[in-house]
Amino acid sequence: MPRILDGAAIAAAIKKEVVEEVQRLAGLGIRPGLAAVLVGHVPASEIYVRSKVQTCAELGLSSDLIAPPDTVTTQEMLNLVAVLNSREDVDGILIQLPLPKQVDAKALLDAVDPAKDVDGFHPVNAGRLQAGRPALAPCTPAGVIEILKRSGIPIAGQHAVILGRSDIVGKPAAMLLLHENATITICHSKTRDLGAITRQADILVAAIGRPGFVTPEMVRPGATLIDVGINRITTREEFERFFAGDLKREAVFAKRGSTIVGDVHPNAFEIAGAYTPVPGGVGPLTIAMLMANTVRAAKMRRGL
Repeated sequence: MPRILDGAAIAAAIKKEVVEEVQRLAGLGIRPGLAAVLVGHVPASEIYVRSKVQTCAELGLSSDLIAPPDTVTTQEMLNLVAVLNSREDVDGILIQLPLPKQVDAKALLDAVDPAKDVDGFHPVNAGRLQAGRPALAPCTPAGVIEILKRSGIPIAGQHAVILGRSDIVGKPAAMLLLHENATITICHSKTRDLGAITRQADILVAAIGRPGFVTPEMVRPGATLIDVGINRITTREEFERFFAGDLKREAVFAKRGSTIVGDVHPNAFEIAGAYTPVPGGVGPLTIAMLMANTVRAAKMRRGL
């Protein structure tokens, strides 16, 4: 039987460590603070940001939710970021994506002080990460590393194949795994004979954004599968493709009219040595690592 890597339990352990560090910093008169900027009314983004703010409160961090209207201009957003950069009570700045079309997201993310870039998106932090210097790493890739390490999955000397080359997940995940002495292959939409490469993976990280893309014939038996994908499915045809005969999922689908599937087809998990489920795998780590990054930023800014 493959081993299920419990992301929720690992996230809980990281949050406990964050609480301990927040309490230690409180003794020094420091309370790490996160400013979350949410533009407009995108339901999924609202839920996600509320969850982040709530987690801050639970762990003892301060938080400030700033909600400009969806008519905001790039210049107004740049002015807001400049204010947040200058605030001493703000250690981390989170700009929730996506932004309205009229806002230049790239210019905005580049305007964030790299020392407060808790999402790890700034080119300065990307460069530091590549150079192996202290940096704020993107939360999801950092969470992938925590899952592997805390689950006792060997990384050094292993062949890690990453499906997806995004700046948010694929590239930083490759760099973090390389720093842990894995041998790295990055695959993408132009990769030829993809299955031949993925079947070589000891660790396969799926972050391609396509539901059930990784099928059993693409997986080496015994490999560790890290499924970063979160894809919502809403049709009966899709449900039957991924979850035929799964009574638990059937009940959820019947109640909500939808369910989620990762980038790995559930049948592929059956031949893995270990895997992260969806939900309950990589997802919970993203917010936990955001909290950890905010505390780290607070310490780095003060030379601790």
